[in-house]
Amino acid sequence: SIIKKQRQELQLLIAELKERDRELNDMVAVHQRHIQAWEGDRHKILTLAERCSLLTSELNDKNSIIKSLTKRLKFLESQQNDSQATLENTQQKFKELTQKVTDSSVHCQALEEKNQDLHCSVLELSVKTGQLQAREQELLTMLRLKDNVLIETTDHINEFTCKLKQLESALHAVKSEDFCLNREQKELKQTLKELRLQTNKLKDVLSAKMEENSKQHEEILHLKHENNCLKNELALAVEKAERKDELYQFAKSKQARIEKELSSLRQV
Repeated sequence: SIIKKQRQELQLLIAELKERDRELNDMVAVHQRHIQAWEGDRHKILTLAERCSLLTSELNDKNSIIKSLTKRLKFLESQQNDSQATLENTQQKFKELTQKVTDSSVHCQALEEKNQDLHCSVLELSVKTGQLQAREQELLTMLRLKDNVLIETTDHINEFTCKLKQLESALHAVKSEDFCLNREQKELKQTLKELRLQTNKLKDVLSAKMEENSKQHEEILHLKHENNCLKNELALAVEKAERKDELYQFAKSKQARIEKELSSLRQV
C-alpha cells in the first residue's frame, strides 16, 4: 500500500511536472515572440532616429536657404527704395521743367501780344506815312517848318524797327528754348516710363520671392510638425521598449523561479 501511494504520488508529480513543462514551453514561446517584437521595435526606433537626423539636416539646409533668401529680399528692398527715391527726384525735375515750360509759354504769349501791338503800331505808322506822302504836295510850303516833326517821326520809326527786330530775335530765342524744353520733356517722359517698367519688374520679382518665401515657410512648418510627430513616436517607442524590457525582466525572474521550483521537484 505504501508503494502504491508512492506510485500515485509519483504519477501526480510527473503529471504536475508535465504541466509545468508545458507552461514553461508556452512561456518560452511567448518570451521568444516578445524578443522578436522587441527586435522589430528596436529596428523601427533606429530607422526613425535615422529619419529624424535626415529631417534635421534637411531642416538646417532649409533654414540656410531661408536666411540667404531673406538677405536677397533685404537687398531687393533697398534697391526698390533707391529706385523710388530716383523716381521721386525725376518727378520733381519733371514738375520743375513743366513749370519752366509753362512760364516760357506765358512769357512767349506776352511777347507775341507785345509784337502784335508793335505790328499794329507799325501799320498805323505806315498809314500815317501814306497820309503824309499824300499830303506832301500840300505841305511843301510847310516842309521846312515840319522838318523837326518829320525827323522825330523818323526817329520813332527807327526806334520801333529796332525794337521789332529785338522782339523777333527774342521770339526766336524763346521758340528755340521751347523746342529744347519739349525735347527734354520727351526724354524725361521716356526715362520715367523706363523707370516705371523697371519698378514694375522689381515688384513682380519681389512678389514672386515673397510667394516662394511663404511656400518655404509653410514647408518648414510642415517639417517642424512632422519632426514633432516623429519625436512623439520616438518617445512612445522608447517607453514601449522600456515596458517590454520590464516585462522581459519579469518573465526572466519568473522563469528563474520556475526553474528553481523545477529543480527542487526534480531533487524530490
